[in-house]
Amino acid sequence: MRMRNLWTKAGVLGSVSMAFGSMFWSQKKTETTQTGSTTACTEPPSPYELKLVQVLFRHGARTPLKSIPDVMEAQWVPNLLEPPAHTHINYVVTDLEGGPRPSSPVEDSYRANILTGGTYPGQLTTVGMQQLYELGERLRKRYIQDTAFLNPTFSPTEVYVRSTNIVRTIESAKCLVAGLFQQSQSDMVSILTTEAESEILYPNYHGCRLLKHLSGHRWAESSTLPDIAADLRSIQSALGIAAHQRVDFILIRDDMVARETHGLPCPPVLDSWRNTVEQRAVEMICHIYEPSKRENLQLCVGPLFHTLMGNIEDQLQGTTSEPNRKLFLYSAHDTTLMPCLMALGVFDMQWPPYAADITLELHQHRQTKEAFVKVSYIGKDQLIPGCSGVYCPLQEFKQAFSNYSLTSELYESLCNRTEGMADP
Repeated sequence: MRMRNLWTKAGVLGSVSMAFGSMFWSQKKTETTQTGSTTACTEPPSPYELKLVQVLFRHGARTPLKSIPDVMEAQWVPNLLEPPAHTHINYVVTDLEGGPRPSSPVEDSYRANILTGGTYPGQLTTVGMQQLYELGERLRKRYIQDTAFLNPTFSPTEVYVRSTNIVRTIESAKCLVAGLFQQSQSDMVSILTTEAESEILYPNYHGCRLLKHLSGHRWAESSTLPDIAADLRSIQSALGIAAHQRVDFILIRDDMVARETHGLPCPPVLDSWRNTVEQRAVEMICHIYEPSKRENLQLCVGPLFHTLMGNIEDQLQGTTSEPNRKLFLYSAHDTTLMPCLMALGVFDMQWPPYAADITLELHQHRQTKEAFVKVSYIGKDQLIPGCSGVYCPLQEFKQAFSNYSLTSELYESLCNRTEGMADP
């Protein structure tokens, strides 16, 4: 029972519009000179050549992980989970080496419970599937229609897809690929996963003993912080939740946002509490991750940052085993994006919405051949602290990244460190 509770908490912790075409080209495609020659009207080429794209994204809208107790129940009925036909692709889920998909204790913990209406907690809904399809369409516009960076048909040599081993993130990856390539594929789409103990796509409290020691207790502790605790008592009273029920602002927010996204009724009293719930949930997550303490964030994002930087360096040095690879897709969670944004110094104290994405683009100056990295969050370019511009020179970006990046060997060594560890 205790292990099931641990995996449930891991699940909680492991818890976008096409532009319209310009009329310019239809009005003025060419200019005719006096000699009869034509000159194409094109924008000057960018001084930067796009070389590689990596997208780390949150899954789409889902059923709540847990319902707020003692309040009006929402009906989470199975037809809310029907996949739209345009999101279907041919895909297979494997481990990182292409073998059978590992077992998923996190998913198993969800399926040990049934929400009112008959569905499991934490499942991707039709709304969520459409959100990821639309994120794929946004990427299609940027990387296929506007720049012709990617081929319009999915190819496994060009696109790598990895997901946490949880059904909602696997299905989110599938829907994004469907939107990006409009269901056009030259081969089967392989979605790669790994076993829970070695997952790097969220802070791994079960695979890293030191992280659990440093931060595990801070989940419960965050609800006892004076301002948070006072507001929690007030909202419990306003909602009529019995004092013995274990609730916190992250749980309340999760259920509230899930209901609102799907047009399901919320307790009316939540209307006046919405901003407080959002604020307190973010304050809780900041307490849990402790962005002011480098070691904690290192253990949360270190192996992932190392992987992202390794993909960049392999591309620049020509050492990749897949020389045609241009896109890496990583399907993950809000609790993946938040510590990444914190480590990058651009967290805006807002909970990442469903289908939010962090995109890293590797560019090379056409003349100087200098490499630059550009980071965007939900389509908006970010200026990373330590970078001299949005197009961040690679060495500056590496310096910012190196503060948190950890090789797998160093990560494992740190995670297993026990000497000098006192009880929290």
